[in-house]
Amino acid sequence: MQLRYVFSEAAIGLRRNLTMTIALVVTMFVSLTLVGMGLLLHAQADKAEQRWGSQLQITVYLCNANARAATCAGGEVTDPQKSAVVQVLKTHPEVKNFSYRSKQQAYDALQKLAKQQDTSSNDLYSTVTVNDMNQSYTVTLKDPRKYQGVEQAIAGLDGVENVQDLHNLLSPIYKFLSAMLVGALVFAGVLLVAAVLEVGNTIRLTAHARRREIGIMRLVGAGSLSIQLPFLMETLVAAMIGIVLSAGALAFFVWYVVYGKLRTSNIVYWIDYWDLLRAIAAIAVLGIVMTVIPTLLMTRKYLKV
Repeated sequence: MQLRYVFSEAAIGLRRNLTMTIALVVTMFVSLTLVGMGLLLHAQADKAEQRWGSQLQITVYLCNANARAATCAGGEVTDPQKSAVVQVLKTHPEVKNFSYRSKQQAYDALQKLAKQQDTSSNDLYSTVTVNDMNQSYTVTLKDPRKYQGVEQAIAGLDGVENVQDLHNLLSPIYKFLSAMLVGALVFAGVLLVAAVLEVGNTIRLTAHARRREIGIMRLVGAGSLSIQLPFLMETLVAAMIGIVLSAGALAFFVWYVVYGKLRTSNIVYWIDYWDLLRAIAAIAVLGIVMTVIPTLLMTRKYLKV
């Protein structure tokens, strides 16, 4: 089989069904962009949890040498004081599990955050040393609504500077991110179904327009692949255009909105270009799969090959 013939027939089909091709490109573009946005929102939710913890978590900060809280009269937290805190966490009925973060780990997290900020912020962060950081315990609760009992049991212990509870602040943020994620994926799912139907309709119209040529090809013994490939190339070209446009839209969003506007704030860790590349890779695979499989199935149905 000559590739020149395949590409020639595909080009003829694209020109013949230009309106359907444009409709397929637009549908693919919008649906894949929404899927990509959903993936970026999911990545952003993960980043937010890395920065602040999930809704099921509170953070217990232990005293450092500079602490001024009444429970830090002795300065740096001692091993017996840490043991007392651990004992309460182990025995409290509302605690599911907990993890320890050292000063060095806290300092490393701060430096990671500093890299996302502008130069003036980096100068501020550069004055902080490891000894300025707090040791802490991240506590995961069984029920996020029952955090007050754990907080009250820990807050008054010697060696505990404060207990960070961001439930009231984080709950609306996580609900908003979840709603945006669900909405984007549901709308994208509807459009993906529409794109598959567009593929089927394009194949049906093209097969009808070329029914005489296909009949002749069958008579001269052309193989199934020879008949199917031009149709596959048509839909793949439309899919690739949609993928490229979608990738461009996602790249513009990350470059202009995230890097240009949002990353000037240090409220959370923001998504980066690696998250963008993963989202683009995912929509590229999805776009190709949702094009190739329906095309092969539809050509077998309408062309009887």
